[in-house]
Amino acid sequence: MSMATSHTSLSSITIPSSSSSSKFSSSLSPFLALAPPQRTKARRLHVRRTCVRAMVQQAVQGAPAAYAKEMERLSAKESLLLAFKDAGGFEALVSGKTTDMQRIDVNERITGLERLNPTPRPTTSPFLEGRWNFEWFGSGSPGLFAARLIFENFPSSIASLSKMDVFIKDGNANITANMNLLNSIESKLIISTKLSVEGPLRMKEEYVEGTLVSPTIIEDRVPEQLKGALGQAVNAVQQLPVPIRDAVSSGLKVPLSNSIQRLFMISYLDEEILVSF
Repeated sequence: MSMATSHTSLSSITIPSSSSSSKFSSSLSPFLALAPPQRTKARRLHVRRTCVRAMVQQAVQGAPAAYAKEMERLSAKESLLLAFKDAGGFEALVSGKTTDMQRIDVNERITGLERLNPTPRPTTSPFLEGRWNFEWFGSGSPGLFAARLIFENFPSSIASLSKMDVFIKDGNANITANMNLLNSIESKLIISTKLSVEGPLRMKEEYVEGTLVSPTIIEDRVPEQLKGALGQAVNAVQQLPVPIRDAVSSGLKVPLSNSIQRLFMISYLDEEILVSF
């Protein structure tokens, strides 16, 4: 399950496990994402099951039953966000600091919200497009497993995953993981995918390309003992032939076409929250 703040999320942005014998991968663990504040109406990304939330609360008019159901939905959303906050948020999740009871609590609240889904055909809804921030992954998510494998074994001063988001537009999605090394080197891993609608709730995701963006060095944060080695590395890059230097500066690209495909379901979607599995 994964959760994020900012609108738009790729069903679940977890890296599926696959082998040459099977192109399709799926995971039953949820993830949550919320839409970011720069959207017209602030949103939060999604959970894998994904839950995404946008800060929009409109008065509901109509029959008392419809009003009561809408109030129940808004209450369930706020309850979920509070539970996620109490669990420590994205940073605590990827670093393995959330407790079993906190994970159970968040997952139960996501399940409660799913039954109140206000969008009958989320795969074709305009709410789906935009940028979503990941906030929660289910315990069985390959993405969470990979993050913990890296970040539970290194202190945050050496390696940390500061943010994950996904931008969805016109049937394409870019999933971005922002990493920080030695508290002075920032880098991004971007996975580009193609989305296709398989039904009112189901979509197929095909991984197209992976890009490791050239790191950005924050010089005033570099430890004194590493400045000499870092300066030598920078000088060595500057002396490379121009074509190679340009290739390095544009990032390392790895084609993924037709190698990984994944089916996922969107179980909840509104302007603020996306939940998928």
